[in-house]
Parts: sequence; structure tokens; C-alpha cells
Amino acid sequence: MDLNNIFFIIYQGLVLGSIYGVIAIGLSLIFGITRIINLSHGALIMWGAYTAFTFFTLYNLSPLGSIFIALVVGIGLGAAIFYVILKRLIGAHELTTLLATFALSIFLQELARLRYGLDYRGYNLYMGSINMFGYGASLSALYGGILALVLTTLLTLFLYKTRLGAAIRAVAQDPVGAYVCGIDVNKIYAIGIGLGSAFAMAGGVIATMYSPTGINPYYGEPYLLKSFVIVVLGGLGSVIGAYIGGLIFGLAETTLFPIYDYLNFHSPSSMALFTEFIILLLLLLLRPQGLFKR
Repeated sequence: MDLNNIFFIIYQGLVLGSIYGVIAIGLSLIFGITRIINLSHGALIMWGAYTAFTFFTLYNLSPLGSIFIALVVGIGLGAAIFYVILKRLIGAHELTTLLATFALSIFLQELARLRYGLDYRGYNLYMGSINMFGYGASLSALYGGILALVLTTLLTLFLYKTRLGAAIRAVAQDPVGAYVCGIDVNKIYAIGIGLGSAFAMAGGVIATMYSPTGINPYYGEPYLLKSFVIVVLGGLGSVIGAYIGGLIFGLAETTLFPIYDYLNFHSPSSMALFTEFIILLLLLLLRPQGLFKR
């Protein structure tokens, strides 16, 4: 393995990790604001992927355009989920919210199955390629990684540079104190869940830019599992932590896969995932709160 190959693997890891990071942010954001672990996160990612597929195949709209549709639909859907389902469950036992979001996940998956069927779908996206360390790098994947970074930056600026962002952080820190100060806590919960859902759907669109095939009603389940690992790794409730955790996870995945493949393991991808869980376990033993604070 030459030096150019190592650099290219690192590049791929950073691009993939950036996409993992923006996908995990939605899960981390909702937990940080409402303390709800959203098991429907994977289903929302799946609907984001179908958004990219549908608008590309029917209207020839690039995923770069579909992402804005996914963001708007995600915000509206997240707010609706809060007012219809989760509003009554804020502060309830964790198992109650887990069951509610799990049921919502099944509903969204079955809705997709009725609409699109069980067959794997995909679309033919080619935006060209560039030379990266002597290898051809897909521009669509690169654009996806950059777009993920831009969305993360915009969300961070929104949370720390606007009055509404300050209100969201106040509710995340102390909802009772925020209510006493005149903040509409339910409205902030709706906005927070809307933003988290929007980032999940946008992440689904961006994931198809990296790999535009293999979309089915259960497309989001592997991303849900990885998002949990990334969020715990970065620190529950931390937006920056989720993104940095995604970068670490992406780098580990692209680095470990060729190693296990070279060692002739039957399933290098499974071994890479296993090793990532071991790394997470060791990190949590040393730093239980994750890399960053909420």
C-alpha cells in the first residue's frame, strides 16, 4: 500500500464521515433538546433518500436541489410529529417515548413499502470525477461531504448567533427555567424536533449522493445504528460532537475495511463495524460523557 493510497483512503473517510456526521446530528439534536431517543430517525433518513430518488427520476432534479425540499418537508413533518404524538410524552418514562418513536418508525417504513414496494431502487447520478492522489474521486460524493459540512456550520451559527438559537439552548439546559423566563417551551420542542427531522431527511439525500443505489423501505436502519454509535461517541446532545464523531467513524470504516480485506476475513465490513464498537467501548470507559459536552 503506497502513500497515495493511504491519503486517498483518508480522503474517502473524511467524505463519508462528514455524511455520517450530518445524519447523526438530527438524532443528537432531538435528544439534546427533548431527552427523547428518536427511533424513527432511520425511517426519516429513508424518506430523505426516496425524496432524492423521486425528484431525480420524475423531474430530473439534482439531489443538490432535493435537499432543500427534504429540509422543508422534514421541519414540517417533525413539528407535526411533536404536536400529534410527542407533545403528550415529554417528561414521560423513556420506555414510553421509545415505543412511540418505534411505532412511528414502523408506520413510516410500511408507508414507504406501500408507495415504492420492497424492491431496491436507485438512480444514475454522475457529476464527473477529479484526480485525488492518483485516484478518480466522485464529485457527487465530494459535494455531499462538503454540503454536510456547510449544513453543520449553518446549524451551529444558528444555535449560537441567533435569539431563537439561544432559546433552544436555554430549553435544552433547563426547560422549567426557560418557561419562567417567558420562552414558549412547546414551540421550541416543535422547532427542535423539526430541525432534527430535517437533518435526518437531508442526510438521507446526501447519503444517496455518496451511493445512489440500494434504496428500500429499510434503507435507514444501518444509518440509525451508526448514528447511535456516533452520537454516544461525540457526546449525547452535542451538535459538534456528532459531526466530529461522524468523521472518526468514517475514517475508521474506510481504514479498517481494506485491512480486514487484506487479511482475507469473510466479511470485512462486519469486522470493521465490530472494531468500531470496541473502540467506542474503550473510549466510554475512559470518558463516559463522550468527546464533547451536551
